[in-house]
Amino acid sequence: MDAAIYRMESYASLRETMQQGGTRLRSLLRLQNTLIRPIVVEGFGFWTGEDIRVEFRPAPVDTGLVFVRTDLPDEPRIPALAAHRDSKPRQTSLVCGSARVDMVEHGLAAIRALQIDTCEIRVDRPEMPGLDGSSMPFVLALEEAGITPQPGIRPLRIVTRELRVGDEKTWIEAVPTGEGVHAIDYTLEFDGPNPIGNQNYRFVTNPDRFKRELMNCRTFLTKGEADHLLAQGLCRRVRPTDLLVFDKNGPMDNHLHFENECARHKILDMIGDFGLTPCDWVGRFTARRSGHALNVECVVKLENATLLIDESCLPANSELLLKKERLLKKIA
Repeated sequence: MDAAIYRMESYASLRETMQQGGTRLRSLLRLQNTLIRPIVVEGFGFWTGEDIRVEFRPAPVDTGLVFVRTDLPDEPRIPALAAHRDSKPRQTSLVCGSARVDMVEHGLAAIRALQIDTCEIRVDRPEMPGLDGSSMPFVLALEEAGITPQPGIRPLRIVTRELRVGDEKTWIEAVPTGEGVHAIDYTLEFDGPNPIGNQNYRFVTNPDRFKRELMNCRTFLTKGEADHLLAQGLCRRVRPTDLLVFDKNGPMDNHLHFENECARHKILDMIGDFGLTPCDWVGRFTARRSGHALNVECVVKLENATLLIDESCLPANSELLLKKERLLKKIA
């Protein structure tokens, strides 16, 4: 596809392009999806050590992703949006009013990678369960619940100009692509010797590829970092078998799924953090040593470097709108 199609400077020109034969561009839009039935995942929180029960429930069209703190009075709701991110090291946390939920990134990565767009995430503690430090337990549970389309169009954000956030050592760069994909190239680097080692991985977002290449990639840290957290009274229930803890000889009491598993996990984190926007993405993203804070900063700043394509850009006789109408009639 001609890359110029992703460099439109106005909604008017974009809509005209789509209505006058922009078939490939229109094909990137899709129906929203939700779960067929509720499903429960249980585990303990890596940070607090508390037992946690989280229930994923179907939600109405256009609801988006919403966390619900079932242990608090009136069950406050926390939308999974970048505007609700709270600064907390080594994780992505969301806050709304006095309610918060920590370590949401692995669950969000599973939800977004499976293209689930509306879901109520009911959790009875202030963090999500850590499980094995990856997205795999969430993916398996969500697939068991089943996924079904809804009569709503999933918006799409297309990167239309170059954007770079960060500094000389740690950064993310977004550029347009003519390939109609959400591609991520991540480089993990360290200053000086490190038992984890420098790594790179490239990934094009796709549900099947996520399940093959990313979902079982676990969170990681060095033994020195783990000892520092334990000294603060944190993560005391976590064992090296629960995630990847590296000493000078490599993973302690564990083994790698991939030689570059840590770089792959950083892409998993990016997918979860970029999930704090109610849209799909088209663009090519290159990241070097970035983490959760920079991921979300990039998401926020991309609003001014992207075009949002939604239902209003579709011609009235488009197949996607016809599918939507058929679904509406089916559930009426």
